[in-house]
Amino acid sequence: MTTAQLDTLAREFATTDRYRRWWDADSDCTIVIAEPSAQPELWASYVRGARDSYLKHGVEAALDTEALLRGDDTALFCAGINESGSVVGGVRAKGPYSAVDECHAVTEWSGQPGLKAVRKMISDRLPFGVVEVKSAWVSDDPDQSRALTDVLARTPLHFMAMLDIQFAVATAAAYVLKRWLSSGGVLASRIPATPYPDARYQTKMMWWDKRTFPNHADPKQLSTFFTESRSVGHRFGEVAVAAASR
Repeated sequence: MTTAQLDTLAREFATTDRYRRWWDADSDCTIVIAEPSAQPELWASYVRGARDSYLKHGVEAALDTEALLRGDDTALFCAGINESGSVVGGVRAKGPYSAVDECHAVTEWSGQPGLKAVRKMISDRLPFGVVEVKSAWVSDDPDQSRALTDVLARTPLHFMAMLDIQFAVATAAAYVLKRWLSSGGVLASRIPATPYPDARYQTKMMWWDKRTFPNHADPKQLSTFFTESRSVGHRFGEVAVAAASR
């Protein structure tokens, strides 16, 4: 995607509730959050990158490829676009859910001791709005990927703000949990890990709560998120802002 295309895209969607765009200096990327149907070319680039990345790491079974190609189960997605116009990472939000079985985490814990607790956590939060953060990937550039991972860890907060819901849930292998939790996610520590997508991984569940995430976030991540929010015009709610000021 060229700079001219990005500028056109920004002019067309800058005033909508389902489009955000900003420059992230740490990753040297333009960050775009949008609906798949509104940005089909960008969505296709994100999907290609996800498929290539998951295949390379031998975890393609964790992707619902048919759903990705359709994009109809995705409320919003985030893409990081480098200075040459290439998509170098991204993530998506499924939902908001209306039933427990829509959540992919139920499949991930199928047959595992923690399944009942997983279902209850989802069920308890459904009335307040739940999206599931899935299909995250970053390029192999070590410096850029580290910075972009920090951006992606903040996207659940943007998704909650843009969709006006209270909760976001994600599952991740134990070795990447710290990076994702840095934005204020809380580990569901009482739910045993599940060997998903295969026995090489110990996958855990985490939640972000729009009311309380500032109490758990890394200070730098929190500060960066609120700077981003002000720049794109989020109205994130008095509770979160009050919590952040403590």
